[in-house]
Amino acid sequence: MDASWLDDAAARISRARRDGETLDADATLGAIDEATAYAVQQRLVALRLAGGERVVGWKLGYTSAVMREQMGVDRPNLGPLTDTMLLPDGGEVAARLVQPRVEAELAVRLGAPLDARTNPVGRDEARAAVAEALACLEVVHSTWTGYRFTLAQNTADLSSAGQVVLGPALPPHALDALDQVSVVLFDGSDELGRGRGADADGHPLDALAFLATRLAADDRGLEAGQVVITGGLTRAFPLEPGHRLSARFTCADGSATGVSVARPG
Repeated sequence: MDASWLDDAAARISRARRDGETLDADATLGAIDEATAYAVQQRLVALRLAGGERVVGWKLGYTSAVMREQMGVDRPNLGPLTDTMLLPDGGEVAARLVQPRVEAELAVRLGAPLDARTNPVGRDEARAAVAEALACLEVVHSTWTGYRFTLAQNTADLSSAGQVVLGPALPPHALDALDQVSVVLFDGSDELGRGRGADADGHPLDALAFLATRLAADDRGLEAGQVVITGGLTRAFPLEPGHRLSARFTCADGSATGVSVARPG
C-alpha cells in the first residue's frame, strides 16, 4: 500500500474512534497483511501524538488461548497505550466507546528499561526490569462493527485498545509467582469468567519478554515507567450501560485485591 492509502486508512479509523462510530473492516481496509497493519497503526498513533497524547506503555493482545479462541486468531499482537486511555480504579468508561468489552489482565510497571536490541530478553531479564505488578481491567473497543475483523485488521486498529483501569499493586512477593495469580471477573455478584497468570503466554513475564523482542525488531525498546498489560486472562465480556464489572485477583499466598470499571446508564 502506498503512503496516501495508509494515511487515509489511519484518518478514517481516527475519526470513527473520535466520533463514537464503527466501520466495516473489510470495506475500510480489505485483506491487509501484518506489515500493512502495523504501518496503519503507527500512523494512527502519530495522529494521537499530534493531538497531544503521550505513549505511556503497551498492550499485548491474544496471549491467552481463551482470547484467541473467542476472536478466532492464532497469535498475539500488540499496540501502544497513551495517557488518555488510563482510567482510575472504579472509573467510568468514555462515552465514545460504543461497544466496550472488559478483560481481566495483569499489568506490570517497569522500573528500568527493557531493550532487546542490545541483549536477548527472557523471563529473568523481564523480571529484573519490573518494579511492580498491578490488578488490571482492559476495556477493549473495536472500531470494527460487531468485533468482526482479522488479526491484521485488529492490529491496525491499535489491537482494540480502548481504556485501561489500573488497580492496586500486588504484594511485592507476587512478582516471583505471577503465573500463579488467579482472577475471577464479575458482573455484580454474577461470575463471568476465571483465569490464571499462566494463561498469558505461559507466564506474564514471558509475554513481556515477547513484547521486548518484537519491539526490538522495529528498532524500539521499553522505557522505565512504562506500563505493559500482558493479555486477557478471561474472555472479553460486554460492559452494558448501567453495569459495573469487577475482578478479584488472588495471589499464591491467598492475599487478594480487586479492581472495577463502570459504564454510565
